[in-house]
Amino acid sequence: MSEPRQILFITLSNIGDAVMTTPVLSALHARYPQARFDIVADARSAALFEHFEALDKIILKHKNARWRDKLDFVRQLRSKRYDLIVDLRTDGLGWLLRAKQRLHKVKNHPSDRHSVIRHFMAIEPLVGHIQPPPARLWISAATHARAADWLQGLPGKRWLALGPGANWEGKVWPAQRFAALVQNCASQFDAVIFLGSAADSARVADIVRTPSLPCLDLTGKSSLLEAAAVLQRAAVFVGNDSGLGHLASAVGTPTLTVFGPGEPLRYHPWGERAHWLASPASDLAQLDVAKVAAQLNVLLNLP
Repeated sequence: MSEPRQILFITLSNIGDAVMTTPVLSALHARYPQARFDIVADARSAALFEHFEALDKIILKHKNARWRDKLDFVRQLRSKRYDLIVDLRTDGLGWLLRAKQRLHKVKNHPSDRHSVIRHFMAIEPLVGHIQPPPARLWISAATHARAADWLQGLPGKRWLALGPGANWEGKVWPAQRFAALVQNCASQFDAVIFLGSAADSARVADIVRTPSLPCLDLTGKSSLLEAAAVLQRAAVFVGNDSGLGHLASAVGTPTLTVFGPGEPLRYHPWGERAHWLASPASDLAQLDVAKVAAQLNVLLNLP
């Protein structure tokens, strides 16, 4: 088969999951630099792909769409014949579309295999058995400029970024533990940056009740890529098991994710500078501040 020129890439919905598909997208672009890509994405994570250099268009897939809208969505995709479809969602969509070749996420795999490796197995027929590249993001100059504007008032350059929220309470390390961590490591940083959704603002207020460092609260204020641009300027990121840790790792920032419930071996952020801690009995209330501070010190001393 001739090299594909039109590729449909079907990614995942949640932010962290979508970031973990970017090594596949990067590898496909490196293998086929002349190809153009359409990307099927969820509204929550589509912005992550807006500045991908080989993008033709993003097509939104709405999980709770009506049947009529779902049929219209399939008709839209069927109007184009693709050379290659890479489906990492595996809900059967790829089989409804027109393509010369289809590749899908491998379902049967060892339980301790990371999600990125599982995704990457789908394209091994094209790229061979190689180590997946790091996750990455595509950020515009304008987005970087907005991030720089937000941060210009902070002292120094050694900033600690924190993500105190998550999509459900079981994944949230208590706010008082984050506050104690800031107190513990205050001498090593010039300021603290808080990132997350507007729902995390109350947690931030609890953490900074007795601030030991200048703080910048960006919860509810930044887009995904603006948050990533801010994270790229931080010295280190510490946060719960959420999309922010994946964003931080994808821009190369040393990252420490604290896990309660979940499967960290499969879902920790992907990257050489990404580290994680699992709480005792999968209960974040039992994760000691001293243990997190010790691991944070390790990250700060990495080259």
